[in-house]
Amino acid sequence: MKKNEKKEKLERSLRLITADRKRTNILREWEHKTIARLVQKVPPWISSDGMTAIGFFGNLMVATSFVLALYFGRGWLLLALPGFVINWLGDSLDGRLAYYRQKPRKWYGFSLDVTVDWIGTVLIGTGYMIYAHSAWIFVGFAFVVLYGWEMITSQLRYKIGGQYSIDSGIFGPTEVRIIIATILIAEVIFPGAIHYLATLACLVLLASNLKESRNLLKLADKRDKADRKKRKEQRKKKKKKETKQKKSQDDTLDDGVRSSHGGTSEQEDYRGDTLLE
Repeated sequence: MKKNEKKEKLERSLRLITADRKRTNILREWEHKTIARLVQKVPPWISSDGMTAIGFFGNLMVATSFVLALYFGRGWLLLALPGFVINWLGDSLDGRLAYYRQKPRKWYGFSLDVTVDWIGTVLIGTGYMIYAHSAWIFVGFAFVVLYGWEMITSQLRYKIGGQYSIDSGIFGPTEVRIIIATILIAEVIFPGAIHYLATLACLVLLASNLKESRNLLKLADKRDKADRKKRKEQRKKKKKKETKQKKSQDDTLDDGVRSSHGGTSEQEDYRGDTLLE
């Protein structure tokens, strides 16, 4: 019985947390089930905003790890690992917690999430630029620009397609966290590896963004065609309605004219009959 209750609760939780978005990332199945379980365990005194703050603190840890690594040794880069876990926890559960509790603030949450994510991305990119040297600092700048591009694409997709997705193809925020964490571990073991691996990651992100932008333009073109078709149909209906109204008015006018003519004849006949009498 308990097993069935747990299964039902999990299914209900999954329905609630996935209601407003479509995921396409590699780890979506695992993520959905994990988040569905975790939202049930969050204490009532922790709000969605509280989870957002926890996620932001995780980003601060990641950014700080670069600065500490520069002055106290590469080993401090490993501080970013728990930072990414904390960031994933807060960022993944903030909006989903609101939907699970059936107290969503759709536009407030959307605006806050995008703003905090963008600030976090800038902080991490800045942290890398502080850690890097010479021309490698531009890799950090490129990462911020490319991730920002991905975020803009997801917002435009939401505006045009009507369904919010935080993923860029098979890559979502979770996959990006794992990739960056792997790069940082490699840097601790193989000094200097971060620059080459970060460059490769930026190239992959660039390719993904180009593909998603192409898909976005196709979606926008499809939406334009649908809107044109809708406007054309509306004009046809309007014209048909106007024609029908005009015809109805003409028929009413004709009936009035005929009634007027018929009334005159009857009066003349009546007068004629009177005279004859």
